[in-house]
Amino acid sequence: MNKTVFLLFCCLFVLFCTGCSIPETQPDAISSVSESGVYSADVSNSGDFAVISRVNADISVWSLTQNKTLFSWRHQEKGRNIVANIHISADESHVVTADNENFALWNKASGDPVGFWRIDESSIRDIAVSNQGRGILVGKANGNVMFFEPDTGRSLEFLGHEEKVNSVDISPNGKYALSGSNDYKAYLWSTESGQIIHVFNHANRVTKVVIDDQARFLFTSDSQSDSQIWDAQTGKAISQLHFIERQWVFTSAKFSDDGKYLLTGSPARRLALWNVNTGNVVKEWRVAPSSGPAPQSAVVYGIGFIGNDVVSISSSGNLEHWAYK
Repeated sequence: MNKTVFLLFCCLFVLFCTGCSIPETQPDAISSVSESGVYSADVSNSGDFAVISRVNADISVWSLTQNKTLFSWRHQEKGRNIVANIHISADESHVVTADNENFALWNKASGDPVGFWRIDESSIRDIAVSNQGRGILVGKANGNVMFFEPDTGRSLEFLGHEEKVNSVDISPNGKYALSGSNDYKAYLWSTESGQIIHVFNHANRVTKVVIDDQARFLFTSDSQSDSQIWDAQTGKAISQLHFIERQWVFTSAKFSDDGKYLLTGSPARRLALWNVNTGNVVKEWRVAPSSGPAPQSAVVYGIGFIGNDVVSISSSGNLEHWAYK
């Protein structure tokens, strides 16, 4: 099952199970960034810009302050550009984008491509990039994770997983990687040696992993109800997210700068803010659905913090602002 089909399945399942229990909410501001919809998105840490893969279009570097496109990127000159994974480095200097077979590194300041690379032995499942674009992490369907340094050409294959890798993240300094797989495990490991530092066991497939940019926390979540926040240094559990549903799948997650909150996006229009120390929901919103025939839902791909607001970008093509303080 490829990533697009999996997310569609999750969206329909969660909509059926929980759609009636989530109250409708109205954003403080809403605008359209793609009339045809969105494949993937990421929001910069400062909240100044987002990078959006638009259906039937290009990859847009979108200014959140000017509400306009700064650069337009494409993996191919002709044909469809199905870029399903995007990651902005913590220092906002570089962006990595990936389709099923290719990944590209871009310089955010100039808008120019740094390089294009192809993966032949397996499809790409997820991708991440460290500060200054020095290290790129590629999670693959064959269970391997590749760490690659564009400047030196050095690469390392992490072979710890036994099944398909679903999610990866990298520390801003590029020294540590977090990966989650269908083998029910998430690993924190060294990109210098490939040595495993912490192992996080789950009861089901691990579908989302995130490293806090300030090296305080880790987040790992499986395809059912086990979603944990961990101490990045000790590997010990800080809290488990508390919800009554049997399943809550996350498509995006980000820690706040002050370390108090975890923001998550999900299928079926769900955007939620969690208390890091307790795992309790602080606030929850429903993003605007896509237009057109039923089911009218949306997958939340890009999320971020901007002052007293949080921002979300969903598959519907909408960019929305929500007050949380």
